[in-house]
Amino acid sequence: MKLVLALVLPLQLACLALGLAQNGAFYINGNSNGNGHGNGEYYNGVKLHIEAQEERLFAYRGENVTLSCRYRYEPPANGSRKVRVKWSKLNMDFTKESDVMVAIGLRHRSFGEFKERVYLQQAQERDVSLVITDVRLEDYGKYKCEVIDGLEDESAIVELELRGVVFPYQPHHGRYQLNFHDAKQACEGQDAMIASFEQLFQAWEEGLDWCNAGWLGDGSVQYPITAPRGPCGGKDNSAGVRNYGQRHKHLHRYDVFCFASTLKGKVYFRRHPLKYNYEEAVRACQDDGGEIAKVGQLYAAWKFLKFDRCEAGWVADGSVRYSVVFPRPKCGPPEPGVRTFGFPRKEMKKFGVYCFKMN
Repeated sequence: MKLVLALVLPLQLACLALGLAQNGAFYINGNSNGNGHGNGEYYNGVKLHIEAQEERLFAYRGENVTLSCRYRYEPPANGSRKVRVKWSKLNMDFTKESDVMVAIGLRHRSFGEFKERVYLQQAQERDVSLVITDVRLEDYGKYKCEVIDGLEDESAIVELELRGVVFPYQPHHGRYQLNFHDAKQACEGQDAMIASFEQLFQAWEEGLDWCNAGWLGDGSVQYPITAPRGPCGGKDNSAGVRNYGQRHKHLHRYDVFCFASTLKGKVYFRRHPLKYNYEEAVRACQDDGGEIAKVGQLYAAWKFLKFDRCEAGWVADGSVRYSVVFPRPKCGPPEPGVRTFGFPRKEMKKFGVYCFKMN
């Protein structure tokens, strides 16, 4: 008898903890009131569904953007149910997720670089769309909208794409000098980020042709060719994005493809009758209330503001460049683009300077 009681009593306690109902439904951590809305969550053949935006969402840096996500029940459930909502961002190399926001009812918490920049739209019942304010370069990517209702857990992916420009970059010490981590830092130092394959592919579709291989954000090394030729993968191969595959992020060295988006300010050119060496150029921009422009800022001005200046000038990394929107004689090749003179000796050579000033 003692043995039987010892077995029955734990079983009764387990049933009470789970809240098993006579009709086979169940609820969690609470007492049922008979209609499925007690202190806990009640389930009786109700299925949770999530509906999210399927098309990629495009935005510019500095904008506010809404990632659409709603949930519903089948069959429709009456009354309010307390759910947990979690938004996370998938890393570009898909190694892990980064938390963006968690919300339960009116309580919410945002994380990391998203802190105080995100909130749930909640424009209508069961709307858990995420609003990101003041979009940044690093906000680009795929987001997961997850809704948890007791034991029910459903999720969907929303993709945010930034409007921008891809440009190849190599540092002053020459070609193929950057490992993956150096490449990321090089782009970030020029007000840009390392480009994704999707961004490079779109740039290739728009005409980007570059014969030097560069790192991308997923750790692969690739380069875009629109005019096949011998030294660039062979003239008999078709045009496309050439792929070296994944490379060792510490040991292997290449150039990098960077991605820049819209500006929160303006790029402009300063000149002096005697022109400037590099240090004089930096001071000239500072004396005017700005700073010497970064490479990504010059590309963004060329792309989005149609900034056209057929005159060589220093930029922040010590290179000398100029941007041409309307090709003409004595302004380089017949295609629009940002031209470069490389990295002249900073103390000896004299040019104008490209400055940047915040709005």
